[in-house]
Parts: sequence; C-alpha cells; structure tokens
Amino acid sequence: MKHIDEHFANIQQQQKQLFVPYIMAGDGGIDKLNDQLDLLEACGASAIEVGIPFSDPVADGETIQKAGMRSLAAGTSISNVFEQLNKRKNTRNVPILLMLYVNIIYVYGVENFAKKCAETGVGAIIVPDVPLEEEPLLTTSLKTHGIHLIRLIPITATKERIQQLTTGAKGFIYAISDTGTTGARSKQHEHLHSFLQTVNKYSSIPVLVGFGISTKEHVQALRPYCDGVIVGSAIVDHLYHGHVEKIKELMEEN
Repeated sequence: MKHIDEHFANIQQQQKQLFVPYIMAGDGGIDKLNDQLDLLEACGASAIEVGIPFSDPVADGETIQKAGMRSLAAGTSISNVFEQLNKRKNTRNVPILLMLYVNIIYVYGVENFAKKCAETGVGAIIVPDVPLEEEPLLTTSLKTHGIHLIRLIPITATKERIQQLTTGAKGFIYAISDTGTTGARSKQHEHLHSFLQTVNKYSSIPVLVGFGISTKEHVQALRPYCDGVIVGSAIVDHLYHGHVEKIKELMEEN
C-alpha cells in the first residue's frame, strides 16, 4: 500500500490533479467492497475515501445517508470492513482513507482502531465530528501507527481559524466548498474561490475540495483553485445504479 504523502507527491509531479472518490462501505453488500475499490483504482483514483455507516451521520446529505442505511441494514460493521480491506491490501496501489464518526472509534477502542488501520492498509482517517481542540483524543495512537488525521476546513472559517487548522496538518486539507451537508449542488458558493485562495496561502500540503462536486464541469472549474477534488454523492449514486461509464467519465483525466 502506497503512503498517501508519497503517492500524492508523485501525482502532482506529473502536473495532474488529485481525484478522491468516496464510497459507502457495504452499500450493495460488504462482499462487493474490494471490487468497488478495484474499479475506482482502475478509473484513476488518487486515493479512495471509504465511509463507515453510522446511525446519526451529521455531515452526510440524503444520498449518503440512504447509502449508510442500506449498508447498516446489510450488517456492515467496522470489523467486517477491516476484514475486507485486509484481503487485498498487498495488491492495492492507491491509499485508502476511512471517513467515520468518532463514536465508532471509541466503541472499537482508539488504540485497537489505529493498529487495525495500519494492519489493513488504511493510511488516513477523516472524522468530521472531532474539532481541532479534541484531536489529542485520537492523535497519540494514530501517530504511533503512522495514520494521518485529515483536517476539514469549512468555508465559513475565519482567516485566523484557517491558519490554526493548516498549522501541523497532515496528508491533505479537506476544504468544504459550501455550508450544510454533503450532496450535489447546482452552483458554487459565492465565496468559494476566495476561500480556497486563503487556504492555499497557509497550507503547505495539498488542498482538496469536497461537498457538492458532482459533474465534470465542477471538477474543471475548480482546477485553478485547488490541488484536487473529493466526490462522494455522485460516485455513491452511480455505483448504486450500476452506472460504471458515468464514473469513468467523471474521473477521466482532465
């Protein structure tokens, strides 16, 4: 499994944009997870964000909430996600990130969770309900096992908060493109470009934009303002309906 820092640096050295698709683990059955990851890798994913279903997903919009409910109904758990990831960790060539809520980590055990991430090839995690001030609850164990905790920066953040969040950040910055939850949007936030310019000013690591990015046009419009994009709801929807060609079209090199 490639380390996310090295892998992203290699892509950027080729003057390419980063593209991170998100999927909900277990949507369609946990036994399909590795095939879904292989598909996204083949389509050119820079890394893949794997969502762990949760009963109260505060950051998720309707599409991902529904995917999470389908996954929970099928019996998906963090344990069987780790089990599946472990099966092909030695043949996978893109970094794997987990997106999950902190309660899942606490129930599993922070140290056990960090260790299992390292064992199964997970290089970073995104925990939207852990603010900067509460990171120490996780980071001691994560650092021991070489796992990055990715920081999210909301578009409403002040310049001072952006400076705080970019200082010491690891892996990449997840810049949230709009207010509210995840999900496709018809237009960009009016302050998005100026927000991204400020984040780029202070960040020494790649800046990726997520929330509301669902079309090729969105991706192309953001190219001058960031190092790459994270696309969730559109990927989840296309996978659910079996629209593989739409995924390929969305992810093909710009």
